[in-house]
Amino acid sequence: MAKTALKAAALMSAVLMSEGQAAGAFSASFSWNGIPACSGTSPAFTIRGAPNGTARLRFAMRDYDAPNYNHGGATVAYDGKGKVAQGAIGYTGPCPPPGSVHRYIWSIEALDASGQVLARTETEGRFPLR
Repeated sequence: MAKTALKAAALMSAVLMSEGQAAGAFSASFSWNGIPACSGTSPAFTIRGAPNGTARLRFAMRDYDAPNYNHGGATVAYDGKGKVAQGAIGYTGPCPPPGSVHRYIWSIEALDASGQVLARTETEGRFPLR
């Protein structure tokens, strides 16, 4: 059983590799702290493990609880310093119905100067915070 689980994990690792970058190496985090409901102010992001050659980051947000609502996103320049400033991403902000909490998932792609995808990651958070 343990050998089967190890083989499955190794296979998943191989499948999730992108341009030589191991899955999990590229990641992002954020917080909704200070972001008002129903605004277009995007949260600040911390980026880790962006592949060498990353020139831009493409962000898209979706609402797990309302998957047909298009929140959009944007592509922003990336300077390699591991931060994307609050308000840098144009999108339609979280606006769940009063009394409800929704789970929002950000998809982030690291792009080279020609627009080729070097790596992908996702990060999520519930809004409003509780």
